[in-house]
Amino acid sequence: MTEDMLTTVFGWMAVLNIAFLGITTLMIVVLRDRIAEIHGRMFEMEPAEVRKAYFRYLANYKILTLVFCLMPWIALKLA
Repeated sequence: MTEDMLTTVFGWMAVLNIAFLGITTLMIVVLRDRIAEIHGRMFEMEPAEVRKAYFRYLANYKILTLVFCLMPWIALKLA
């Protein structure tokens, strides 16, 4: 695998993950109460707990995207 190919793979991986993160964030913000109610019933959680779980999910996904997609792409671009 060449450096150019790796750069392309990490670049598209970052784009797709950031798009997914953006769509997920938008859905959680727009449909917060309805989704929290559904997930609260599914997992027997209070709506406040569900919202905290959403925040943890978004924070963890963002960190993982930065560390495993965006940073390797930046490193390969700088190399």
